[in-house]
Amino acid sequence: MCKSCAVNKHEPTIRARELGESMRVAMVRANLNGVRTCAQLGWSKSKLSRMFLGTRGISSVDLADFLQVCGVTGDERDRMLAICDELRAPTWTRVHGDQLPRHLHTLIDHEAQAVAIRGLDVLVVPAPLQTDDYARALVAADVTVPAGERDARVVAKLTRRQFVKRDAAPRCVFHIHESALRLPVCGPDVLVDQARDLVRTCDRPNVTIRVVPAERGVSAVAAGSFRLLEFADYKPVVCVETETSCQFVAGEDEVDAYRTVLASLADRALSPGESRAFLAALAQEPAC
Repeated sequence: MCKSCAVNKHEPTIRARELGESMRVAMVRANLNGVRTCAQLGWSKSKLSRMFLGTRGISSVDLADFLQVCGVTGDERDRMLAICDELRAPTWTRVHGDQLPRHLHTLIDHEAQAVAIRGLDVLVVPAPLQTDDYARALVAADVTVPAGERDARVVAKLTRRQFVKRDAAPRCVFHIHESALRLPVCGPDVLVDQARDLVRTCDRPNVTIRVVPAERGVSAVAAGSFRLLEFADYKPVVCVETETSCQFVAGEDEVDAYRTVLASLADRALSPGESRAFLAALAQEPAC
């Protein structure tokens, strides 16, 4: 590992401890202790303790509530919230961000802030659900990616996996067309491993996978691949990702049209239980 990468790897821990210490000082200045602070916030003492130590990720919502209880305002509040945002930024922005096109920065930033993500994938497995080997195979097969960007693209794909696993992860519903699960973008062993990983992902409480069987007809996938992202503080947007760009649609009529597509998909797709069984059967197919 290069020296610069090693520094970046440890920087979030240092900054997390800095934020934790600032929180502790704010609590003392407010003449509070851990018990009273947790009582007002409805937190466990262990949660607050891990925040102080920098061993637990802090959401901006939790931090804002904490600062309100402690009466922190002005520049100090802004400073602490800025550190929180920095800690929640994907690692690739510190190491590989300058090697990625702007539209990928925007897409990943939107996914990081979303509270709900629903969509359809027709050709390949959704990026947030791709295994390491599957993601590498896709990047290697993409003739539009410059050679100097390939490693950064893989890192970006793997980073997007973390959005469905983090604290306060978004609620996700992924409709995946059967063709995306069978497209030979990589070796059969990688496809089988990808199917097994999807089976495990079905058990995550915030993730729902709905398989759209090929025989359900073209009308189920006529809209093409897309994501509908919903946020706590902003209007929803639809993202349509292509080889070289991401189109973000925010008009109310356009977003409603995609909601209609999702409603149709909900009727045509296999149920979550049926989808899990379908993926489990796919994972048992011979890797040859």
